[in-house]
Amino acid sequence: MLVDALDGVRVVDLSRILAGPWCTQNLADLGAHVLKVERPVQGDDTRAWGPPFVSTPEGERVAAYFLSCNRGKKSVTLDFTLESGRAWLLRQIEDADVLVENYKVGTLEKYGLDYETLAKINPKLIYLSVTGFGQSGPYSHKPGYDYIFQGMGGLMSYTGIADGEVGAGPLRTGVAVVDLMTGMYATSAVLAALIQRARTGHGQHLDIALLDVAVAMNANQAANYLVSGESPKRIGNTHPNLAPYEVFECADGYIILAIGNDTQFAAFCALMQSQWHRDPLFETNAGRLVHIKQLRALLRAALKSWKADELGRALDANGISWGNINSLEQVFQHPQVVHRQMLQTVEHPQLGEIRLVRNPMVPPGGRSQVAPPPVLGPSSIDSKG
Repeated sequence: MLVDALDGVRVVDLSRILAGPWCTQNLADLGAHVLKVERPVQGDDTRAWGPPFVSTPEGERVAAYFLSCNRGKKSVTLDFTLESGRAWLLRQIEDADVLVENYKVGTLEKYGLDYETLAKINPKLIYLSVTGFGQSGPYSHKPGYDYIFQGMGGLMSYTGIADGEVGAGPLRTGVAVVDLMTGMYATSAVLAALIQRARTGHGQHLDIALLDVAVAMNANQAANYLVSGESPKRIGNTHPNLAPYEVFECADGYIILAIGNDTQFAAFCALMQSQWHRDPLFETNAGRLVHIKQLRALLRAALKSWKADELGRALDANGISWGNINSLEQVFQHPQVVHRQMLQTVEHPQLGEIRLVRNPMVPPGGRSQVAPPPVLGPSSIDSKG
């Protein structure tokens, strides 16, 4: 099991917002000691990204957003533009394994906190830079948030209601997926660098850019474009490579129908008491994609008379993939989510009882107590080290 796999690994976390903190939260969940270095008074920007907030008895407020990505860390405040703060920070870095930062390119170099300078005092340091555009290139100096990269990286060009339909236009995803994917790529890069360091004895500078990640996460859509030469269009809730694979309305709600191959489609047609799978237009997945409008009209008419739960049970009995569209209240009440212990309750020494989400990399029941996110830490002057 991965519980405490990184026990003994020391991480200095100079990152803020989401991508960097998501990476360092992963490292903390895997057992690393993560020191989150924050600005005096206000701390990480996301502490104020609310409501909703959780409050201490003394009246200090912490936004739920901050709680989502800073589990298991220790917080300390310092101003590294002052010599006293910089000196304290350098002492932490001298024997750290990993440093994570997401400042604009060149900012930390002004204070002697760039990789080239720090590698001289700690050659084994793995130094991760998370930026919008990377450490080089014509845009490297520009700042940017997740939303920007959902647009620039292509995701929003094919996410949303199709042109010509009601509500047409580009849409962002409901969570900051580029930030989250960047955090996951960054986590993988750090773990790989730790393995490589065990062989070579040397650290390295990791350069992870949100735009790079936004381009990479296009996945099959990027491959579709590179093969066909045609940019994908917005197609609402449908799939560019599978059919039927979308949301359908039932008599009392909606379901997601996900047909992955021709055998499943034949089983679905048998359940619907139809011969659609024998129609030359629909007998193959490629044909169903080409003639999706005709097929969709038939399916909508057939499924509208079913109640969602009844249809779900019938689909289950025939081995056909489907799913509900759950609210988050329903998500955390779902029996499989409950069984997998995805909701974890911890007692925070200042905030009281708070509820967090289990890291999927850490197995259910693998850790007896999840470490809560920190309140804003003391000044480095008051800290040991």
